[in-house]
Amino acid sequence: MPYLKNEEVTVDITALGNDGEGIGRLSDGMTVFIPGTVPGDKVLAHIVKVKKTCLYAICREVIAPSSFRVKEECSVAAKCGGCTLQHLSYDKQLEYKENKVKDCIERIGGIKNPPMEPIIAADDIYHFRNKAQFPAGLNKEGNFITGFYRVRSHDVVENTDCAIESKINKPLIEAVVSFMRRKNIAPYNEETGKGLIRHIYTRVGFFTHEVMVCLVINGEKVPGSDELKDILIKVCEENGHKLSCFCLNINKMKTNVILGNECRLLYGNLYITDTIGDISYRISPLSFYQVNPYQTKKLYDVAAEFAGLTGDEVVWDLYCGIGTISLYLARKAKKVYGVEIVPEAIDDARINAEINNITNAEFFVGASEDIAPSLPIPDVIVVDPPRKGCDEKLLKTIIDTAPKRLVYVSCDPATLARDLKILSENGFKLERVRPADQFCHSCHVETVALAEKALGHV
Repeated sequence: MPYLKNEEVTVDITALGNDGEGIGRLSDGMTVFIPGTVPGDKVLAHIVKVKKTCLYAICREVIAPSSFRVKEECSVAAKCGGCTLQHLSYDKQLEYKENKVKDCIERIGGIKNPPMEPIIAADDIYHFRNKAQFPAGLNKEGNFITGFYRVRSHDVVENTDCAIESKINKPLIEAVVSFMRRKNIAPYNEETGKGLIRHIYTRVGFFTHEVMVCLVINGEKVPGSDELKDILIKVCEENGHKLSCFCLNINKMKTNVILGNECRLLYGNLYITDTIGDISYRISPLSFYQVNPYQTKKLYDVAAEFAGLTGDEVVWDLYCGIGTISLYLARKAKKVYGVEIVPEAIDDARINAEINNITNAEFFVGASEDIAPSLPIPDVIVVDPPRKGCDEKLLKTIIDTAPKRLVYVSCDPATLARDLKILSENGFKLERVRPADQFCHSCHVETVALAEKALGHV
């Protein structure tokens, strides 16, 4: 039967899609995608888009809630694009993510019955993020606000009390918003290119209690920044933290990219420090660092286990960032070579090696696919690429190098599966796969995979 936009239908939700949306089928077999619903829900849905093979709808009413449905911790969870699964019980979130990794490896990677191991659950599923980027905007009354972007838009949903960010962010962000209102400082407007404050960006050392506050601005300076510095120092002290870095990031480009290339220090150091296990790391504003410090140690422990180091191995750590995995593995390796394209990250990596008295790690600036062929032949290669996965040229280098073991740390199971398919077609066998829940209440999942060169392949 034909369906029309704005028509309402009753749907039983039976599964979750790639972005966490509920999936149901109507009596004639037509598939319906409905965000904010969970398997077991019966809902009244309002159709917003009609396609030949499926419908897209919004949930008007939960007629009968699923036993897996829970009350969201955050009052704006349904509006904000950050926590698409907060209404789903945590056990069911883990099951969904584990199945997502398995499905991608089978469907995209073409590897049947992959050697899956249980997902690494989080002990703390709220207030676990050490990094936050709050976009600035105006509310209906014309007041300066901040929060997070609404799903699939750049409309700011006002919120200073995020359930997954560090608790110190609430008083910090409220202090900044109050200051901007009092000084009549305008937020950046993406349409006009006018206004000063683009984002309020924070990083928190969960084990050192050091705090970074970085204002991303469309200009050269912030009026009254010295006064704001004193306010932030006091807020940190009152909440058991220390303001270690207050800086500006200059971004005058008319772009959706959050950070510009230039950072200007206003107070403290242009970094904070934190630890993973017994390794200390210096973290700069532009450097990549895992956002969930509690889960990161578990993740790196698995990566180290998969690497199987005995002290005699040469290791490549490609896409190494500030050297987090490199230094974590260096204690059990003969030599580690880290490669990263961001110069500031490599500066941090070299300093991190020094402050931890690690002398068997060496770092290089450049694209991994360009630098790797010039490095000494490795026994083990570790890759931790961005969501787009490994560059094709780098995969060819890995295949040609033929290490004993390849440890692949992935933040996107689809690109992991794509790369595993290429590797498996070129003599590598997938031996172990273990997901880790780094991003509770979102659809994202981290995965560690171990591939070894199959016997008979050179």
